Amino acid sequence: MSHSAATAPPAPTAPPAPPGGAREHRRFTLDRLDLTYSPYVYIAPFFLIFGAFGLYPMARTAWMSLHDWDMIGERTFIGLDNYTRLLSDDYFWNALVNTFGIFALSTIPQLLLALFLANLLNRTLLRAKTFFRMAIFIPNVVSVAAVAIVFGMLYQREYGLVNWLLGFVGIDQIDWDGQTWSSWTAIASMVNWRWTGYNTLILLAGMQAIPRDLYEAAEIDGAGQWRQFWRITLPLLRPTFVFVVILSTIGGMQLFTEPLLFANGSIIGGNQREFQTLAMYMYEMGLVNLNSAGYGAAVAWALFMIIGLMSLLNFVLVRRAAK
Repeated sequence: MSHSAATAPPAPTAPPAPPGGAREHRRFTLDRLDLTYSPYVYIAPFFLIFGAFGLYPMARTAWMSLHDWDMIGERTFIGLDNYTRLLSDDYFWNALVNTFGIFALSTIPQLLLALFLANLLNRTLLRAKTFFRMAIFIPNVVSVAAVAIVFGMLYQREYGLVNWLLGFVGIDQIDWDGQTWSSWTAIASMVNWRWTGYNTLILLAGMQAIPRDLYEAAEIDGAGQWRQFWRITLPLLRPTFVFVVILSTIGGMQLFTEPLLFANGSIIGGNQREFQTLAMYMYEMGLVNLNSAGYGAAVAWALFMIIGLMSLLNFVLVRRAAK
């Protein structure tokens, strides 16, 4: 027997893997994937729903507006002919004027009154502020159908409360739904009554975010209530006010339910279309008249572009006015 063969050293082997190494590596990978992709997963439902119920209808409407689209017949591609037709459509321009008229009568007084009420609830020593803040929101939770029915009764020609009150000051009865200006006024009063409280609470929330130290310093310097409102409240309230203006612009341009119910369900808004809005005209062309769905889609996109331009214009005007 050889002595060297019996004492040869053992062959080297790989070091043993630390316990749990694969598990740690897998956990590290999952943590990294979680940090990278979890935010996208969380916001994905919104974009999926928005794509299905927002972007797709818009794209579909844009495609329809380029066609002579009959809901129960043929569909022919006609390019921009529907948009060209809008320029010479008297009913479209009538609806546009009605929309802007009601919008002006409702939105401007509504925002001014909301600003006044918000400042009143925020600055004065009024008792039971919480009660008044809750009460001012009540009109917004009332059904718009109920509002239209009540205001329709108030503005009745023969037995309406408004004409009865006007009679005391010697004003003859007014046919509220028979003339353009009177129908605009009646519909605007519904909108103002329903949405003033809503805008008031938004503005009030913006006012309460303004630091109280600024008002206390202004009082020490001798600034009165009006000067404080003009120099402190309005400039610092600008972002909230811009938001309210844009929200009111979108709502005012899309006015549909109030004039429809005021006309007792007539989509043309009065015998002579005295108060037919763009939203009502779009509905008439797109859904009531099934053979002009493509033209109704063109009206819808025209309304969309008008709302965008009006919101941008109001945004610029409010920012400049508040500086």
